[in-house]
Amino acid sequence: MEWSHSLTSELDLPIQVDRAAAAPLHEQLAAQFRRAILDGRLAAGARLPATRALAAATGVSRNVALATYDELFAEGYIEGRHGSGTYVAGDLQAMSGRAIPAPSGTPRWLRPLPDLPPADPEQPGTIDFRLGEPTTNQLPADAWRRVWQAVATEPVPTGYGDPAGEPLLREAIASYVRRSRGVICDASDVVVTSGAIQALDLVARATLLPGDSVGFENPGYPVARAVLVASGARIVPIGVDDDGLRVDLLSASRPAPLLTYVTPSHQYPLGVRMSLARRMALLEWALEADALVIEDDYDSEYRYDGPPLPALAGLDQAGRVAYVGTFSKLLAPSLRVGYLIGPAPLRDRVVRMKRLVDHHTAWPLQRALAAFIADGNLDRHVRRMRRVYAGKRAALADALAPIADRVTLRGLEAGLHVFLELDPALDAETTRQRARERGVVVSTLAGYADGGTPPNGLLLGYGGLEIPEIVTGATILRECLTH
Repeated sequence: MEWSHSLTSELDLPIQVDRAAAAPLHEQLAAQFRRAILDGRLAAGARLPATRALAAATGVSRNVALATYDELFAEGYIEGRHGSGTYVAGDLQAMSGRAIPAPSGTPRWLRPLPDLPPADPEQPGTIDFRLGEPTTNQLPADAWRRVWQAVATEPVPTGYGDPAGEPLLREAIASYVRRSRGVICDASDVVVTSGAIQALDLVARATLLPGDSVGFENPGYPVARAVLVASGARIVPIGVDDDGLRVDLLSASRPAPLLTYVTPSHQYPLGVRMSLARRMALLEWALEADALVIEDDYDSEYRYDGPPLPALAGLDQAGRVAYVGTFSKLLAPSLRVGYLIGPAPLRDRVVRMKRLVDHHTAWPLQRALAAFIADGNLDRHVRRMRRVYAGKRAALADALAPIADRVTLRGLEAGLHVFLELDPALDAETTRQRARERGVVVSTLAGYADGGTPPNGLLLGYGGLEIPEIVTGATILRECLTH
């Protein structure tokens, strides 16, 4: 590494040359000239040394000095004056000689973000009853490996794929939803997305203008709420009771919301199932209000008690439901594959939006998942996991049974989490803190409620825990509630 303290007696500019660096010498010199010009050390109109003087001062060849100036000439940093020499370009005056202030506050060109739920990093060494966490170690590895090996032998498409998704996957999804959820559809009705949240985001982009009102379960899924707010929605909180969304409160909203977002199979987070009567009332409201219902069929695959109810989309006769599904809880959240089934005018808009956002979901993943479903692997996996999760649910319920006089478990009938409603004499936040001190992580409903006092209780996700962890964690939680 070599240093030159000054290029000439008139121009005091330290230049560093590192002959061991990967960057060519002329690029090293040009970069240092750029910085000096932009930060004002070399003012607009300043005369620069001749190439011979530059070469001598820096210990490089004249060819390197010429290449340095050629690069700066081409970029507009310097200019030549006939018979006079080389100078810093005069039209750079606006930038040079002026300190660039450090950014403070939010730039004018950034719009405010909606309230987002805080990051939820894994906490090693704890028993974490986090929501939305399935068991992934039961995935049939051999079957999964086979479909990926088959995809690896296929020629890679030379162009972009269909934004609506790979035809084979759309057909596989349509077949699966028809037999498992009673939704009458075919492949042309399906749009493949990068997860359920992208499906919701695309629907919001396709339908909402700033200020449009959206009915939303309260308490409800905070990420979905944030997605809708990001598209300009005005959220109208609608209460939830034991039968699901209060359609009577929705009907009383003025003006009528343009959209309404619901999780009828296993309400997120309270865990209740929307009754058939309430589903029919919601569809009737949508027809009368000329509105669209977004059905997030969260946790519908895992039902343990009682017969499943058909999806809203399966009951819909008027094209008022946009049905959103995902493979995150069935297989693994990291796959990021979801889908949308909805009326044709909405699908067309969503496909156009999908092309703008990411053109299409990754082709190899779509092909592998299509083969996995078509071979019957998904159906077998869901049946097996239903038994696994039923065992975990039973372990949780048994461990908390001794304090049944102080708590009520809600949402046991389905899904991968429960709501532990506490006696009014108990405080959810205090209990959460006590449990955390003993290495058990649970959450309250503070981040799920939109205004008012949230229900007094704790949310316990058991999908990603093993039975011994569930029993130990529930035992500690029980002790926190009784001492």
